[in-house]
Amino acid sequence: MSTNTFHATPGIDEETAEGRIVDVSGGDWDDQIGELGMNPEERIVVNMGPQHPSTHGVLRLILELDGETVTETRAGIGYLHTGIEKNMEFRTWTQGVTFCTRMDYLTPLFQEAAYCLAVERVLGIEDQIPERASAIRVLMMELTRISSHLIALGTGGMEMGATTVMTIGFRERERILSVIENITGLRMNNAYIRPGGVAQDLPPGAIDQLREAMPLIRKGIGELEALLLEAPILKGRTKKVGYLSLTGCTALGITGPVLRSTGLPHDLRKSAPYCGYEKYDFDVITRTGCDAYDRLCIRIDEMYESLKIIEQVLSELQANPGPVMVADKRIAWPAQLAIGSDGMGNSLEHIREIMGTSMEALIHHFKLVTEGFRVPPGQAYIAVESPKGELGCHVVSDGGTRPYRAHFRDPSFNNLQAASAMCEGGMLADVIVAVASIDPVMGGVDR
Repeated sequence: MSTNTFHATPGIDEETAEGRIVDVSGGDWDDQIGELGMNPEERIVVNMGPQHPSTHGVLRLILELDGETVTETRAGIGYLHTGIEKNMEFRTWTQGVTFCTRMDYLTPLFQEAAYCLAVERVLGIEDQIPERASAIRVLMMELTRISSHLIALGTGGMEMGATTVMTIGFRERERILSVIENITGLRMNNAYIRPGGVAQDLPPGAIDQLREAMPLIRKGIGELEALLLEAPILKGRTKKVGYLSLTGCTALGITGPVLRSTGLPHDLRKSAPYCGYEKYDFDVITRTGCDAYDRLCIRIDEMYESLKIIEQVLSELQANPGPVMVADKRIAWPAQLAIGSDGMGNSLEHIREIMGTSMEALIHHFKLVTEGFRVPPGQAYIAVESPKGELGCHVVSDGGTRPYRAHFRDPSFNNLQAASAMCEGGMLADVIVAVASIDPVMGGVDR
């Protein structure tokens, strides 16, 4: 059987060692086949991406087609490779946060949390982390979960032609990013969670700002729900599309909303709690349709559950003031951050305190920031429930001030394996819907 590879630029028809390459510009398929003198039963291979809008610029899907039916799907990755894990071996343990936060750029605080929890386990200080720091971590992760799901729904809607879904999703995400920026100083790539706690306590007015924003965010999620869930066009595009059963998820190591759409209530916040999640009341959302529509519904319901958790965390933070960094001064970075003309940095008052207390305090501050603290030899693996599934971090220490190895199990990398199982046997147009229901972010895949 001969192979025909199609590209998007018209006017080229050539023979290569791999077969005949034909570039077409569109039109009726039967007419194109007739003009080219091709056999309709010949196999066609199409490159979807890495420039295709629905692949977000950096995912290549190699599709083998029989007409418009997909007979084989392969994912080509590596177009966004950053070398983040290798770079972390050349930075101190604290500086490593500024690298891993940039992997999945839509869920930065989850990478930070997984990494810091793993470092704290090797240090043996898990029970010394202040409760307020853990509560702030939960707050930031749940805000980020909502933000990530809004992007998943917004970009997925845009790829299917529903521009209003995108504008509403991005509008609500902006409210969340404004809160995150007020707390951390940055909208994304925050480097806010650090080994031992968080960089600084909530600034004045942060809780009030969040309480004012929550009803608006809840209303925006409701608008998305009303716009999407009962729309006949959306149901026709997503129901029974991208089907993957529990057996398939288990075989491929799929987690997150894709797994929960099979009816299995697997959520690490419940099955292996961390950061005090066992204290909060929330439900694990499941569905049984195993398709793109159910994954969409799960993400909407999970945003409501995140709001429920945030309300409980805010009440806890208001009732329980306290430190946000471990008491051990050999580990805790002395930080009193302030937003000044040079951006985010130590406040002048704190600099004066460090420089004026004693020469020993100044030397300690200098060594801690430049050299870093030492971590005993050992290794640890910690997993958290990111918006896309199980995000794990495996750190190895040789007793030095830098990680010997830091490796991440990014859910996008594992979940992307499902593309073949979801797409093969379906229509070409359904590939976009199936991939959108996985919600992969290539920064996490190509780390």
